[in-house]
Amino acid sequence: MAGYIESLLSNRERIILVARQHWFILVGAIVLEIIIILVLIGLTILAGFFWEQFALLIGAIGAVLLLIPLATLLRDILQWMNRQFIVTNRRVIQLSGVLNKNVTDSSLVKVTDVKMTQSAFGRLFDYGDIEILTASEFGVNLFQRIEEPVKFKVSMLNAKEQLEQSDEAPHHDLDVLELINSLNTLREMGILTQDEYTQKKKKILEKL
Repeated sequence: MAGYIESLLSNRERIILVARQHWFILVGAIVLEIIIILVLIGLTILAGFFWEQFALLIGAIGAVLLLIPLATLLRDILQWMNRQFIVTNRRVIQLSGVLNKNVTDSSLVKVTDVKMTQSAFGRLFDYGDIEILTASEFGVNLFQRIEEPVKFKVSMLNAKEQLEQSDEAPHHDLDVLELINSLNTLREMGILTQDEYTQKKKKILEKL
């Protein structure tokens, strides 16, 4: 997995933080499968005890039945492990998929707003939702029940600030113009009202 992530990086791009969904998500996905596995094992042992003459056959049937929950258990674990949220010095990347990969990223320069939502339970166990919005609104990323959301948000904002102040963003002014042009296009299409266009344009210009 580390090798795949590295293959996504451009020149001089480096990984700052890699996060996953909270382990609650994994437990919630596999708890039923674990119960089914334990029940099947228990029933197989009991059946073999009461019908000793068929113990071998019962054991074989039990082993075959166990393959289904074991396969789904492995699938859920791999999906959780391969769903990652990555902050680099240039982008925020959402990566998912075991064999077929799905990669979504947002340039830090074009990020306009970052929202974090944490319930009382989320604050207790340190997980929450991170919503990333871009000026066009088409690049919205929602990272649900991510671990250590405060750390993730701070890392991303720090990386964004460093990028905007560094020489790695020589076309920042051009990017701003592109964002404003995108907003104007959305306004002309009727997706944004005049007030929404004015407010979003103001936010972009304030970041200069």
